[in-house]
Amino acid sequence: MPVLTQAPAVTGPPTVLVAQSAENDRSFLTRLFRGAGYAVDLAFDGSSALASVTRRPPDVLLLDVDLTGQSGFEVCRRVRQNSNTRLLPIIMLTAVAGHARRLEGFEAGADDVMLKPVDAQELLARARGLVTVKRYTDDLDSASAILTTLATMLESRDGDAAGRCTRMATNAANLGRALNISEADIPVLYRGGFLHDIGMLAISDRILGKRGPLTADEFELLKSHTILGDDLCANLRSLQPIRPMIRWHHERLDGSGYPDGLRGDSIPILAQIVSVVDVFEAITTDRPHQKMRSAQCALEVLRQEVQRGWRRREIVEAFVTLMAAS
Repeated sequence: MPVLTQAPAVTGPPTVLVAQSAENDRSFLTRLFRGAGYAVDLAFDGSSALASVTRRPPDVLLLDVDLTGQSGFEVCRRVRQNSNTRLLPIIMLTAVAGHARRLEGFEAGADDVMLKPVDAQELLARARGLVTVKRYTDDLDSASAILTTLATMLESRDGDAAGRCTRMATNAANLGRALNISEADIPVLYRGGFLHDIGMLAISDRILGKRGPLTADEFELLKSHTILGDDLCANLRSLQPIRPMIRWHHERLDGSGYPDGLRGDSIPILAQIVSVVDVFEAITTDRPHQKMRSAQCALEVLRQEVQRGWRRREIVEAFVTLMAAS
């Protein structure tokens, strides 16, 4: 995948939400941003600002610290707490100078805190920079969403039963919780489980759909999906946390795995978790080159792999307990 070197695709004029209590501030900012080519939405208080952000998220929010109803600080915090708007660029405007006021704005989640009356050109420059970053992020998130859609197509392409991606994601996240992985890593595990085999998109139908065992050369090509998947995600910022799971979910503790022959603790714990779930899913799913076996058989295989030094006992036993309770 080529490195992004050009500006992101623009789907329309950037939108600014001017959330200001004073009519003269709203009027000034409206003229300024419309003159710069922005579409302008207006909000008069905290409630209307939050409603507008929810209804039509802007490309940048100009937020008055001293909004009536809910203060700008509270609005900012609530925008940041919402997963749908947490990356929205926010510039807070305040009539009160001082370090404490600026610090409070930054702690609430603002990207910048500027003193009124603002320098018009400085404000426009700051807004342009934030909008550019947002549109890059939006483009990358769109590419990530496309990969997620393509991953589900693999279920039918290689003969898997429907729902494999979701099962992988759910079991990986549940196993992470059972192992007391940090809450921040649970959604990463879920996404990594869902996309771990995304590199299979580059493997030919001839290999994926082959009936019977693969030849040594065919198996080498199949193994390359780990590197291909990692390369596919390399330039997508939103997918950086899951790349270790994509590349290393076939590594083994004794170094006999692929593609890099990692050993022991050099294999990230999230990759080890996805690896255990992947073995179970592979054994219990009917595929063109492999007949489906029972869940009990899959768990026994995992325990044998612990004895061979391939898997961590605590991860496998936590998964056995998880499957017994399901």
